Formats: sequence, structure tokens, C-alpha cells
Amino acid sequence: MSDYYDLLGVGRDADGDTLKRAYRRLARKYHPDINKEPGAEERFKEIGRAYEVLGDPQTRARYDQFGEAGLGGGGGMPDMGDMGGFADLFETFFSGFGGPGQGAGGRSSRRGPQQGDDLRYDLTIDFDQAVFGKEREIKIPHLETCTKCSGSGAKVGSGPTTCSTCGGAGQVRRATRTPFGSFTQVAECPNCGGTGQVIADPCNSCGGKGVTQVRKKLRINIPAGVDTGTRLRISGEGNAGLRGGSSGDLYVFLTVKTHPKLRRDGLTIHSEINVSYLQAILGDSIEVDTVDGPTKLDIPSGTQPNAVLILENKGIPKLGNPVARGNHSISVKVIVPTRLSEEERDLLQELAGHYSAKGPQNHHHKSGLFSGLFGD
Repeated sequence: MSDYYDLLGVGRDADGDTLKRAYRRLARKYHPDINKEPGAEERFKEIGRAYEVLGDPQTRARYDQFGEAGLGGGGGMPDMGDMGGFADLFETFFSGFGGPGQGAGGRSSRRGPQQGDDLRYDLTIDFDQAVFGKEREIKIPHLETCTKCSGSGAKVGSGPTTCSTCGGAGQVRRATRTPFGSFTQVAECPNCGGTGQVIADPCNSCGGKGVTQVRKKLRINIPAGVDTGTRLRISGEGNAGLRGGSSGDLYVFLTVKTHPKLRRDGLTIHSEINVSYLQAILGDSIEVDTVDGPTKLDIPSGTQPNAVLILENKGIPKLGNPVARGNHSISVKVIVPTRLSEEERDLLQELAGHYSAKGPQNHHHKSGLFSGLFGD
């Protein structure tokens, strides 16, 4: 995905007028009704998308913070390139007619309170933090209501004035003649952005936007039992709303690091252990790694290769009910030595001879392990 500033050919500090001029110039050049070269239509759509994002202070702030991925948390915006036909052409020449920000019947939706955008924050946590939960501190850049002007966007002692372009209606009409007849369009006022008011003396702190970008520290509680893909919602910690609108929410998306020895499957933890053939034959008691630390595991005598032993209630706590836990499933791998000492060989041969002396009628009683060691 190309950088939106590069698509419009402007710097990252470009103001609204510069963005608008750049967009109108490129839209005229690449509009598919004018430019028939291959790729012109796709280029026109990309330019329209770039201007939609950068032309709005909130979506521009999100794009500056998180790039293209940061635009997924807010409300969807129409792709100007998908509007088709003469509506695109009119928008190109008449600065925003039929563009975003209009409600049903073409009436502007920007005059009243506007809710702030939701934000996304990606957080990577350790395996044990996902199992038992953890309180973490994060820092997020977001928009907050300007404290100097209390969100009005105007200098203290002044206020918004009625827009002279639309007379406070927030909409303008324009008629134009085309080879197909005369068309009249009702669109958002390009001077006031559909609010019906303009800031004649903007606040020095926020530049008339009513919001400022700050980096805020937050302490969030990660509950026990989360997994990769779990989404935590922190209410009211997204971008501040405009004109008294409520703030958006912050969504924290979790990624859990893998464990070198343990593997998770739902609420069950899986691991493997290696035991000697003597431990498998005679049984033993060993320590194994679990999320609770080293834990005693009894290996029954006669344990077969690839047997599965269970440690109950040593798995993952259930999200929302940490008292309920899954199990820890342990696969047993029996290691058969490739080299033996003379003493070991003599003892095994003696055992093999003793076992064979019982006669073939007892061969069907052999365990799988002894069959592997001594043959049939």
C-alpha cells in the first residue's frame, strides 16, 4: 500500500488547503471519464482514498500514528472511486459534492456531537502472563479534548461564527449543465465542513480543531486465560469526540509468545518427556515442567512408548472463570540405548534367556516394549 502523502505528492505537514489543491489536480488528471490510459481508474481510486483519510483531522491522526492498519478500528468511509459516473466527476470539480460526511437525503451529519474514533493497540505478552493474567502499563497516542478551549476550537473569549458560504445550513447547491442535461447537487459546504459555523479566531493550542494529540500512560489488566487474538476493550480511551461527542474506545489485541517446552491447545497444555526403557519398565517418579513450576509426575511400571499421562487441573484457566482449569497432557517418549556396557549387555542377555525359557506358548503375553527389545 502506497503512502497516502506520497500518493498526493505533499509533505506530512501539509495543511488542508494544500491537500485539497493536490487532490483536485490529480483527480482531474486521472479521472476515468477523462483519462483512458490503463491504470488510471485504479490510480483515481487510490487518490480519492488518500484524500478522504488525510482530509479529516481524526482519520489523519490515526493514519499518522498507525498507518493503514490504524484505519480499521473506526467507522468505514466510502471509497470515492467506487461512486462511479458523473458523481465522481462533479466531486472532482466542485470540491466534495456527494462526498463523505452526509447523512440520508444529503443532509450533513457533522453539525452535532461527533463520537471519537476507536483505536487499536497491539500488545505481545509472555506465555505465563497469558495463563495467570498480568497488569501491564502501555503508552498510547490519542486525541484528547483541548483543555485550553474546552473543545470549541476558538480562542478564549471568542466563539464560532455563522458560515458565510452556506449561511449556517451546512450545505450548498450547485447547478451545472452537461451534454446530458442540467444537474443540481446538494453537498456539504466546503468552507465549514458541514457544521454551519467557522472559527474566525482559532485556539493557538489545537489550531481550531478542538482536540490535541497526547501520549497517555494506561494500566490495563490482562485476565487469566487469554490467548493470541484475544481483544480487550478499554472504554473511553480512544480518540476524543468533537463538539461534545463521547470518546471512542481502545481495543488491545494480544499476541502470546510461544513457550520453549509447553504448547497450548484451548485449555489443555501439551508437552513431551523422555524416559529410559528401565523407567518405563519399572516405573519411576520424576519432576516435569508445568505452568505452576516443577511438578512431580508418577510413571507407572510398564508404561508404553507414546503413552499419554495427565496432570489434572494443571492446564489453562478458563477465561472469565479462572477457578476452572484444563489439564496438562504429557506424551512419553521411551529412549532405547544404542550402546550398552558389557555389564548391561550381560544382564539383558540373561534376562532375555530367562524370558525365552518360558516357552513360545507365553509369547503372546509379551509387552510391546519387550518385543522391541528381544524380538518375537
